[in-house]
Amino acid sequence: MEPTNLLQAALDESGEARINSIARYMKEHIAANWDTVLVNHQDKLQRAYEEAGDMAYGTYCNLLFLQIHRDFKAAGLNPEPRFPGEFDISREWGSEQQDDQQRWMWSTVYGPNQEALGTIVTLIHHDHTQFRVPHQPGILALTAVGKEAVVEALSALSPEFAQALEFTVEYELYLQSQSQNQSQP
Repeated sequence: MEPTNLLQAALDESGEARINSIARYMKEHIAANWDTVLVNHQDKLQRAYEEAGDMAYGTYCNLLFLQIHRDFKAAGLNPEPRFPGEFDISREWGSEQQDDQQRWMWSTVYGPNQEALGTIVTLIHHDHTQFRVPHQPGILALTAVGKEAVVEALSALSPEFAQALEFTVEYELYLQSQSQNQSQP
């Protein structure tokens, strides 16, 4: 079955089955393409990492999700925000060495009649010491929609998520620590 047909079939389902079918399609796409995107765009991604650091992972996600966005549009589906999700409210954690991190981001998926079908959570694995995606990105499906409901559902699924700070909070604390370090003699 073609990807758009898989998505169209998901629209014929109801309730939790819809968002789970959408997630299944996305998982299949990612499994088939995550490493191909890395290989086919290796020079571009490495250059992006050298010029902009971790923002290169955003470039990677844009490339990985390009066909998904096309298929969603053809099926009348609309993710808000675009996949993989809003960076400012995402959460990250990982190894002390910073070489195996994961960031969880999410998007609400709306159907052709603008009804919320559920939330797709994208797990982006990455390395802060070099450009490297150590593991295939993951996908979770939630029936919860809205920031508070999604955070509650993800906190119940993952103690690491529950303990991690939102990016904006984490970044604000980082800036405060830098400011304090500069003001000390």
